[in-house]
Amino acid sequence: MLPIDVLGLGAVAVDDLLYVEAYPPPDAKARVLRRERHGGGLTATALVAAARLGARCAYAGVLGPDELSAFAARTLEAEHIDLAHLKRDPGARPVYSTIVIDTARHSRNIFFDLNGVVGAAPDWPPAEVIQASRVLFVDYLGLPGMLRAAQIARAAGRPIVADLEADAAPLLELVDHLILSWEYAHTLTGADTPAQAALALWTDQRQVVAITHGDQGCWHVSADASSQPQHQPAFRVAVVDTTGCGDVFHGAYAAALARGLPVAERFRWAAAAAALKATRPGGQAGAPTLAELTRFLEETHP
Repeated sequence: MLPIDVLGLGAVAVDDLLYVEAYPPPDAKARVLRRERHGGGLTATALVAAARLGARCAYAGVLGPDELSAFAARTLEAEHIDLAHLKRDPGARPVYSTIVIDTARHSRNIFFDLNGVVGAAPDWPPAEVIQASRVLFVDYLGLPGMLRAAQIARAAGRPIVADLEADAAPLLELVDHLILSWEYAHTLTGADTPAQAALALWTDQRQVVAITHGDQGCWHVSADASSQPQHQPAFRVAVVDTTGCGDVFHGAYAAALARGLPVAERFRWAAAAAALKATRPGGQAGAPTLAELTRFLEETHP
């Protein structure tokens, strides 16, 4: 079996996108301009982003026999993501989301359903699969399974990249490449700025802490420069849809880490991938290829 560059265990979603002229106020109606179905989810979108950038990716979470699970699996397979270690459970299904996109403001509201969602299984995948992967990607769904996988990865010296949007305090201690949104980081730390939050979350047990803040860019602290946060500006683009930008950012970072790129270049990749995704509709559908990313970086200097 070929080595896995990025192994993901967490959130896989099916997203129904509804495009409207403007998000309605309470008790109002809004005409749907068009509707689309896409694959989504923190981990799944990160894996798609990483795969399009040349990383060999695998998903080893849990899905079921239902139609939504089948759609999610087909979507991952279409991106050449290895499902050999996918666990099947009769009662499991992916996250099911309805996303209302305001075409005037370029914003979106997400309504998600977690019924039947497992995420990482508490006893899967086998330890040797985790140990053989170059990067483990975790989120907050299926916390016992995430903790087990992270402990195995840390013991094997494998880097762990996390995308966390909810309380996962025990997992925070094990993640050595922690990338959080400013909103969540502010909740965790009470810091006044993203740079301060990065410093507050930094420990000598980590390799990188980064706080993303939309079109303001991200601030990161690393083992190479732990005393002074570094700023990666966001690339300026014509925004069409921000759905999945954060997930694509995480996936591009994981791909760059698996490739062995230095810290600053990892974040340049991640920022560029997120910017390119923002110029296109959909989450996974908007993730750029390696050729597109390379061309964009050659032509653009933020």
